[in-house]
Amino acid sequence: MLQQAGLLELLAAEMHIAELEQALAEARSAATIDPLTGALNRRGFDSAFQREVARSRRSGAGLALALIDLDNFKRFNDAHGHHAGDQALIHLVHVLHAAMRPSDVLSRFGGEEFVLLLPATALTDANVAIARFQRQLAAQPLSGQSVVLTFSAGVVVQQTGESLDALIQRADSAAYAAKRAGKNCVVSG
Repeated sequence: MLQQAGLLELLAAEMHIAELEQALAEARSAATIDPLTGALNRRGFDSAFQREVARSRRSGAGLALALIDLDNFKRFNDAHGHHAGDQALIHLVHVLHAAMRPSDVLSRFGGEEFVLLLPATALTDANVAIARFQRQLAAQPLSGQSVVLTFSAGVVVQQTGESLDALIQRADSAAYAAKRAGKNCVVSG
């Protein structure tokens, strides 16, 4: 009888530990994932960026970064409502995830801006990939809206010793150049 009671206590303790581990995993996910789109948030991106920079240094391969900005998003939100705007963001992430390599890292950086890390990728290859993502997005209208979404992107490759802030700033400048060039295009920075 005493032995059975000890076993029951052990089982209860193991179940409690499993529940705590699950709660910890959920808390970690909430801290690194954008709740709307399921893409990484900035905290998650910072961690992934540090990991990819270290891998890039070890391998000597390039680390490309694209800043993606949905075109005319404010106008879309104003015309169709914020729920439709949320659906547009979710749709973009869905299309990008389907087209990305498993090693690529997507993060929602703010509002309608996303950052995509392309490990072991040269600038020309990154430009080709982002242009392909644009075509795939254009081929899949937003469900229930029959609206085709487009985005402008700035693409850069990290220079030796370049900080994340400097890299993002270069990509942001290139994305603004893409907007000024008529939108729905890719500009290298």
